[in-house]
Amino acid sequence: MPNTYTGTSTISNQTGMTNLVQTAYDRYVEMALRSQPLIRDIADKRPVQQAMPGSSVVFQIYADLAQATSTLTENVDPDAVALSNTTTVTVTLNEYGNAALLTRKLGLFSLSDVDPAAADIIAYNMADSLDSVVMTELRGGSNVRFARDSSDTPTQTSEVEITDIIKADDIRFVVAKLRANLAVPRQGSLYAAYIHPEVSFDLRKEATGGGFQDLHKYDATENFWPGFIGTFEGAYFIETPRMYSATDGATSAKVYRTIIVGKQALAEAVAEEPHTIMGPVTDKLMRHRPLGWYGVLGWKRYREAALYRIESASSINA
Repeated sequence: MPNTYTGTSTISNQTGMTNLVQTAYDRYVEMALRSQPLIRDIADKRPVQQAMPGSSVVFQIYADLAQATSTLTENVDPDAVALSNTTTVTVTLNEYGNAALLTRKLGLFSLSDVDPAAADIIAYNMADSLDSVVMTELRGGSNVRFARDSSDTPTQTSEVEITDIIKADDIRFVVAKLRANLAVPRQGSLYAAYIHPEVSFDLRKEATGGGFQDLHKYDATENFWPGFIGTFEGAYFIETPRMYSATDGATSAKVYRTIIVGKQALAEAVAEEPHTIMGPVTDKLMRHRPLGWYGVLGWKRYREAALYRIESASSINA
């Protein structure tokens, strides 16, 4: 008579103890991949002497007088000129927030501790969501440079083709425009450039004379190593996947926005700083625990002269 084995399953000549064989789980649950929220940091203009609470905040900017270049006549009293009215920028405040409702049963049955994970997810959602709102305001600026290849010159987003990738000359153009606009640099003499990694790839691989690699190999060798953006043509570069992109170019080409800014490009007004909230448990059996975030604030482009964007495709996404 053949041997009968006891194993993990029931087959011919084997008796399985299947109840003792279970799937194992790692109780440590990882978070999803995330990008660091940083777009809100661009808003460096805030109320200084706000008169009172309100649903919006009005900022005002004085206008300078026209240059007086004519000589004075000794015995003639010059005519007085009127000071120009101020220009205004209005920031409208809105409520923003999100919430989750955790049940007692989930806490009792879950193999992982859900509460700290939920708090982390809510906090990230707050920063992530507000960054998106700020980006929507920033990318609506009136100053735009469209990247172009040798065969075309786009004049609007829908004309950007997959071959219209960013070049060093686009950076030079924008920095020159910002300086001509009297925009104040963000750090020293440098403007801040926020660029998508797939666009930065094209900028860094440009092989023509005067491109990013040439300048860093021969003029700033200490800054030349793989993946580093550093400073280039009057701007310091921050590489982030949070830069807006959409398939709104020619033949559904993906168009990326690169933002280059000086000081006071964006204004922010806050009635209540965004923060996480643990709401009260109010159900009859105390089983539902609310967790969320809430804030009342708003943004508006403050000095258009200090804000430029470059719209381009990417050779990686072609």
